[in-house]
Amino acid sequence: MIVKMSKYAFMVYHKEYDAFLAQLRDLGVVHVKEKNSILDNEQLQDILATRKRINQLMRFFKTLHAQDLPLSPARELDKKEGLKLLQKIEDLQGKKVQLLAVKASMEKDIAYMEIWGDFSWANFNRLKKAGYDITFWTCPTAKYEPKWGDEYNAVLINNFQSVTYFVTITKEGTVIDIDAERPKMPDRGLQKLNARYNMLLDEIKALDNQMKKLAAEDYNTLDLFDKNLQNEFNLSNTLVQTDREAGDKLMLLEGFVPTEDAPAMEAALEKDGYYFQPMEIEEDDKVPIKLKNNKFSKLYEPITKMFSLPNYTEFDPTPFFAPFFMLFFGLCFGDGGYGLLVMVVCTILKRKVNPEFKPYLTLFQYLGLAALIVGTCTGSFFGISLVDVPAFSKVKDYFVSSDNLMTFSIVIGLVQIIFGKTVAAFKTKAQKGFKYSIAPFAWVFVITALALVFGLPMLNLQLPEIVKTVFLGIAIVGLLVAYLYNSPGKNIFLNFGTGLWNTYNMASGLLGDTLSYIRLFAIGLTGAILGGVFNSLAVDMTEGMNIVARAICMLLILLIGHSINIGLCTISSLVHPLRLIFVEYYKNAEFEGGGKEYKPFKKA
Repeated sequence: MIVKMSKYAFMVYHKEYDAFLAQLRDLGVVHVKEKNSILDNEQLQDILATRKRINQLMRFFKTLHAQDLPLSPARELDKKEGLKLLQKIEDLQGKKVQLLAVKASMEKDIAYMEIWGDFSWANFNRLKKAGYDITFWTCPTAKYEPKWGDEYNAVLINNFQSVTYFVTITKEGTVIDIDAERPKMPDRGLQKLNARYNMLLDEIKALDNQMKKLAAEDYNTLDLFDKNLQNEFNLSNTLVQTDREAGDKLMLLEGFVPTEDAPAMEAALEKDGYYFQPMEIEEDDKVPIKLKNNKFSKLYEPITKMFSLPNYTEFDPTPFFAPFFMLFFGLCFGDGGYGLLVMVVCTILKRKVNPEFKPYLTLFQYLGLAALIVGTCTGSFFGISLVDVPAFSKVKDYFVSSDNLMTFSIVIGLVQIIFGKTVAAFKTKAQKGFKYSIAPFAWVFVITALALVFGLPMLNLQLPEIVKTVFLGIAIVGLLVAYLYNSPGKNIFLNFGTGLWNTYNMASGLLGDTLSYIRLFAIGLTGAILGGVFNSLAVDMTEGMNIVARAICMLLILLIGHSINIGLCTISSLVHPLRLIFVEYYKNAEFEGGGKEYKPFKKA
């Protein structure tokens, strides 16, 4: 759910403002209302640019840090020293880039000189002094003419990839007229190139060791410097958002506080005599969003933030889509064995990873549990069809068939769509009032009633005639309301026209949205079938081998094949449920989004 916020205005005498901001930062509950854009403030932009540089270097240090070098404690740096450290690291990075460019160029020269072979430029210079020119040539092998050997003392050096490499030895000043090209040769021989290349490798290695040492010594220092800059940014931004009144004598600041934290903040400020005033939240206020959910739903908050936070006037979608997402993942994964493997791996990793990553592993434990349940119910376990296993012959009729799975996918899709429209109706009621939500609720009753009357017989579930009549009556009444009262206060004929247009959009949209959920069945079935294919390959391709070789080859095929399949299943099982949530569900729930995350003014 979205935490309720309270809006406050603070008015402080200018000489007491620094002390007031220090206390406000210690309280750490006030999200400062942004009245002025930070894009127009050069100081804030400089701090953001510096923090971006720090974050890039910290990510770079993470890739370099060797486990055998423990991280040194953080050193407190002032801004000048911190910028100097950044420049030092960036200079080392620039030097590494230059060395790598030289290395790539030298590798190209060495590869080219290996075609010509090892020779000494000193000998060529001696011939030059004796009055002879040695010229290097290349041409397509088909165009090379042996007569060049007689005319210009051409010596064949190599044939490589249909290109002929040769030299001519002529007296100085001789004009050479042949159909060939003069290549640009490196300025040193192969032996010297290799020696320089080895020296270059040593330079790169020494530079890498220097940067690894820096990564161990200064990672925490960079982290502390970044936090100090964050504190400086927060303080500077708060000053930018402060209005100055009464000839700059009074400082006026507005902000938002979680209502549950407001009493403690008021008590602390009253104690020191600071003036504050609770204010009404206005319609155009961009109220910050703080989500508060139970342990299960909280795991899915990163998915909500991936798209957009809700705005303050609507509902938090997280607890509404969380169970659906878990079920969709299980349907797409489609194999109980894979789901069990995901659960086991995540359980093991949770003991070793940093606490910040544990919620993600817990989420995948739930998703793996869904895959285990769904995959077992559909009879697929590491690609093995449990229906064909003799040990399960007595219960094979209880496994969900592919036809039933497709039907279930459509049904669960229709359920989520109706649920989304119900959420949209409640949101309209909360935002605009009850009378504006009557038509949206009417459409929910119409769709539900018609789905039960005409959908259940398709599932071989027959309703008593009196129940059908009741549902049809509900649908008719709902349609009348949806047609005649969709825009309260407007002309009845205009409402009727709007109702016809809504009917068209509702029918076409409902059909297209519902059919999208068939992919849940298709993706899950594909994963199960592909797992079975790898099992068959492991058996068929190793037939005729002795038992030891066959066991090794089967194990390799199964490991590689199922690893590929698990990777594909994981990608598709994340992407398609996300699409169903962000496109189908959000559209039917009329999700608006655009909320800004609650970030209180506090010390990093």
